[in-house]
Amino acid sequence: MTETNKSLSNDKNELITDGVAKSSSLTDADIKRLENELMESPTFRLAFEDDEFLGQRDLRGVRLQLEMRKPDMALKAYNIRSTIVVFGGTRILSEEQSQIKIAKLEAKLKENPDDPELQRQMRIAQNVLSKAHFYDEARKFGRLVSSQCQTDGKCDYVIVTGGGPGVMEAANRGAFDINAKTIGLNIVLPEEQAPNPYITPDLCFQFHYFAVRKMHFLMRARALVVFPGGYGTLDEMFEALTLVQTKKARVLPIILFGKAFWEKIINFDNLVDEGVINPEDKDLFRYAETADEAWAIIQEANHLHDGEIT
Repeated sequence: MTETNKSLSNDKNELITDGVAKSSSLTDADIKRLENELMESPTFRLAFEDDEFLGQRDLRGVRLQLEMRKPDMALKAYNIRSTIVVFGGTRILSEEQSQIKIAKLEAKLKENPDDPELQRQMRIAQNVLSKAHFYDEARKFGRLVSSQCQTDGKCDYVIVTGGGPGVMEAANRGAFDINAKTIGLNIVLPEEQAPNPYITPDLCFQFHYFAVRKMHFLMRARALVVFPGGYGTLDEMFEALTLVQTKKARVLPIILFGKAFWEKIINFDNLVDEGVINPEDKDLFRYAETADEAWAIIQEANHLHDGEIT
């Protein structure tokens, strides 16, 4: 054996001796502490119970898949075969809610009548009040569709919304009024959005990814009903129009509630005149003013006769 090998052998023996000496000196309490450290280590956790592990960037694909599968499995368990999606603004309130807000602003204005910010808030509140009938029509629509489609244990044309307040609340509430099932697809936002109380508890979901949520809106949709709203509503509406226009989604009725509002906000004729959409692209949607009118359009487009669901 060379001097070098002898030296390595001696070092190894010393390490073994030290190790034996160290382990031999452990008390029962020391061993228990070491066992606890092992069991509390993040690497010892089951992978599917390790939130820190699942939250890593490299696991994004897994999280996307989970958000896809969880609602899909729940909807299948309830035998929900088709839905009607209702989009609309969170700030559109019932007349009663709007009047309460206006009364509070009137009290503040009485104390500070020349406050420009309060005056601006009052103008906006009055505009919101003028849209209160949309809340009523969304509620009526949810009630009308659910009463005709959720019969004999069937779950067809189930109302699905983004789960929040305003128009979404109204549509879910209409289904709730007659004890029908109704779905809410909530999204995690910086300002916490609580689900409205009218969603069926077992059909209330929460998403992190907008993309997966949008897929769930359209997967079972047989119609989209779009009430006045802001950025979120416009985003969902234009995405649906684009998917149908490009044949990435099935052709389905897209109904814009309140023609006067939409023609004021978006000039579709100018889009045609500017050459950025084709004239026939305007045929991808229709206008409606009442719940009955919207439901008649959907029945015609989906070839529903005498209330029979196909």
